[in-house]
Amino acid sequence: MDRLRTLKIARNGYIAIALIVCALGVGLIIKPDWPADSLIRLLGVVFIADGIIKMIGYFSKDFYCLAFQYDFAFGILMVALGLLILIRGEGYSRLLCAVLGLVILMDALLRIQMSLDAKKFGLNLWWRILLVAVLTGVFGMILVIDPYNGSGATLRLTGTAVLLEGILNLCVAVYTVKILDRFSSQPEEESG
Repeated sequence: MDRLRTLKIARNGYIAIALIVCALGVGLIIKPDWPADSLIRLLGVVFIADGIIKMIGYFSKDFYCLAFQYDFAFGILMVALGLLILIRGEGYSRLLCAVLGLVILMDALLRIQMSLDAKKFGLNLWWRILLVAVLTGVFGMILVIDPYNGSGATLRLTGTAVLLEGILNLCVAVYTVKILDRFSSQPEEESG
């Protein structure tokens, strides 16, 4: 598969997963009483899909290597967590909120670092990623702390954190992989 096609798959996959994650977050905010087993299965599938897209992104060799620079290891983690959730998720719903909070916090921290790298590269919208990443990280941390002890408010908080995670990944895909347009107009580099 050529580099440009892989980059398009990664970018479009990132956007699709981000939109699905946003929808999941909105769903949790609006209807926090979803059946736990359905929610757990959906979460496991989304984690696996997200992990696969992250690994594809890592190998896509985007122009600045910003958007996907940490995604190989993080993608493997997401696939592993997704499989674990599908296999052992029932009965662990409170633990899943903490794990989800840690994953969101970790991704937010990596995106904060990536936004600062984007600033060094001269990408003008780096600060938007930084703001969304900080906000997402705060909600991820609150989710880990779980001040509502697993109540319906915890699921609304989870929905908010998931929604912000989706928005963060959407910002990353749109703001840092926009270089796809510039990349596609450049000739392929010769491999040595």
